[in-house]
Amino acid sequence: MEKEIKIASALIVVEKDNPDIAQLNETLSNFSSEIIARQGISLPHKQLNIISLILESDINSINHLAGKIGQLKGIRIRLLIDNKN
Repeated sequence: MEKEIKIASALIVVEKDNPDIAQLNETLSNFSSEIIARQGISLPHKQLNIISLILESDINSINHLAGKIGQLKGIRIRLLIDNKN
């Protein structure tokens, strides 16, 4: 059975000076074939960095990426998955 490809967006909130940032970047690199756009924004007045992603992949890969990121301390991720495509 062919996997159904979805479009999703992910918002990743990273606390400043987070020791797991290297692991986050490695994880994002491992999923680079699913990431079609990435933007980073720094919010120094809140001690946060924001990464927004646009993903194109099957639902299992999208959830796998979110699960790996969600396990990192001081890093939060939220997904929005378009179910109409």
